[in-house]
Amino acid sequence: MKNNALFSPVTDLKGVGTKTAANLGSLGIYSIYDLLFYFPFRYDELQTLPLDQIMDGQKVMLKGIVATEPFVSRFGYKKSRLSFKLRIDHDVIMVNFFNQPWLKKQLEIGQEVAIYGKYNVARQSLSGFKFVVTKENDSGMAPIYPVNKHVRQKKLVDLINLAIEDFLPEVKDIVPLAIRPKYSLLSDQEIIVKMHHPKNGQEAELAKRSAIFREFFIFQIQLAELTASNNQKARGKAKDYDLTEIAKLTSSLPFELSADQKEVVNEIFTDLHSPRQMRRLLQGDVGSGKTVVAIYAIYAAITAGYQAALMVPTEILATQHFKKIDELLRPFGVRVALLTGNTKTLERREIYREITDGTINVVIGTHALIQDNVIFKNLGLVIIDEQHRFGVGQRQALINKGEDPDILAMTATPIPRTLALTVYGDMTVSEIRHLPAGRKPIISAWKTSSQMDDVYRLMREQLAAGFQIYAVTPLITESETMDLKNAEELHEKLSHDFPDQKVVLLHGQMPGAKKDEIMADFAAGEINILVTTSVIEVGVDVPNANMMIIYNAERFGLSQLHQLRGRIGRGQTQSYCMFIADPKTESGKARMKIIAATNDGFKLAEEDLKMRGEGDLFGKAQSGLPEFRVGNVVNNYNTMVVAQKVAKELIAADPELKKAVHESLREVLEYKKLEQNRI
Repeated sequence: MKNNALFSPVTDLKGVGTKTAANLGSLGIYSIYDLLFYFPFRYDELQTLPLDQIMDGQKVMLKGIVATEPFVSRFGYKKSRLSFKLRIDHDVIMVNFFNQPWLKKQLEIGQEVAIYGKYNVARQSLSGFKFVVTKENDSGMAPIYPVNKHVRQKKLVDLINLAIEDFLPEVKDIVPLAIRPKYSLLSDQEIIVKMHHPKNGQEAELAKRSAIFREFFIFQIQLAELTASNNQKARGKAKDYDLTEIAKLTSSLPFELSADQKEVVNEIFTDLHSPRQMRRLLQGDVGSGKTVVAIYAIYAAITAGYQAALMVPTEILATQHFKKIDELLRPFGVRVALLTGNTKTLERREIYREITDGTINVVIGTHALIQDNVIFKNLGLVIIDEQHRFGVGQRQALINKGEDPDILAMTATPIPRTLALTVYGDMTVSEIRHLPAGRKPIISAWKTSSQMDDVYRLMREQLAAGFQIYAVTPLITESETMDLKNAEELHEKLSHDFPDQKVVLLHGQMPGAKKDEIMADFAAGEINILVTTSVIEVGVDVPNANMMIIYNAERFGLSQLHQLRGRIGRGQTQSYCMFIADPKTESGKARMKIIAATNDGFKLAEEDLKMRGEGDLFGKAQSGLPEFRVGNVVNNYNTMVVAQKVAKELIAADPELKKAVHESLREVLEYKKLEQNRI
């Protein structure tokens, strides 16, 4: 980075010591560059309404001059009122700030301030929530930044302004000049100034548009470099798998693969046979049969003389996969091992030894697979399930245990193909869109709490027929702020309403052994109704459980509701999912109608995009979509497409960014690599 001052630590700013630097680090701000590009998420407009146009109780921003000395009066324990008069043109109003006595030091007579608060017409007074000191050249747009308890707005604003004052001339453009006029993009210096200090809303929008493109452009350049590097090296080893053995596996299955499964297996086999490293993402809806596809890939790699590893995010899912894979591959002499954090020390040592000497053909596990002690003899295939739950570094740590192994990533949170192709630029995307033959679509319905009699009637029918039921609720203990049926209360109620059934409670705060015991009892049919939180979202497979009731369904994201529903419908019988919800908003009602109307995760993804952009479907914890500070992959999708096109063209013309014109871009990319490796 040629000692570029922009990338120096924040401690290079006047007045920033180690404590402030640590606090800024909690916001992801480590350098001057981070400060300059830490943008507001919204602006408070400081233009004011005339006093005679303000409604009683309306929240407004008023701009005026502090006319009297601020006075603090105290009443009750830790209660105070800070009062002063504010002159607005020819009018004077009283301003009160409750329980913020420290503001007194920040206010002085004659100072121009903008105050946001609730207006009382009768008293001609404003109950202030917050205020900003305005300057003569103020635009009337106050930037509001994402902050936390360690860093306050005012402190952050002061530091950003200081960074702009001292370091703005150091900022060089990273989007080439030849590209900017074509897409009406601002220079980097203009983006910084106009994002932090826009003159008006229109200027803020223009700056944000350029900032989004810049952010997407950096991401797409990184992807284009990665793809070009993979293609250039053509790494990987062609695997000469044994089709005769694979045919025996097909004959042994108690079912026939669906058309989608066959297509994906053939795509994977083509990849395995190629001298290029497979980098494939398999998107498959809940219960679509991704595990069976993975088994084919694993067995093919083993017949070619390689070992395979399957990494999953949770112990319960690892155990589930282990049982299924061991059951199907053990008859063919395949040694399958399970390795998790709970594996006993002696057993663990034995597994380590047998992985190293090649006795174990495939190991299934959690993060335990990436420990230093796990050394493979000949790792040829890495499969990562629910891949978005692992960081890039964790995925790479497992990949590095083999010599350029083939990589298959899997996810049960489907995203539209167009979006997948844009954000997974270095991977080929496969999809399983249809359920395996014999599976009946789950009958879903949205019921309000006043329709519980209908739900109970269906529950009794299913219990009488010998089936089991999940009752899912968002909370474990009572919340004073939310009127929700919590798991403990629900367990009590259902135990009372179904006295002849065994009703058991399961939640995330229980010890792992207790959870496993309850799930084993449920799988064995010894529990009739399992009251649970979303702990059962992934990896639970009980074919005899054919009904689910999800309480307060409006509190869950669409994706989570769909994942939960996927825990039933695993057998050949008809299954039912009831969403109990009393949404107050039109969008809440629309979401309930959508989830009740379709079982297709891909269609749900499309519908959710139409309704609300990135929304709940792509919650940060679930989606695997990259996180951006300014842009939104879904709402700004067209910008992402253009950024991808521009990045690919640039890398094609200058693969290693050696041209002098790309020097500043190279420096930023170098810094980004350091940033991504930060823990």
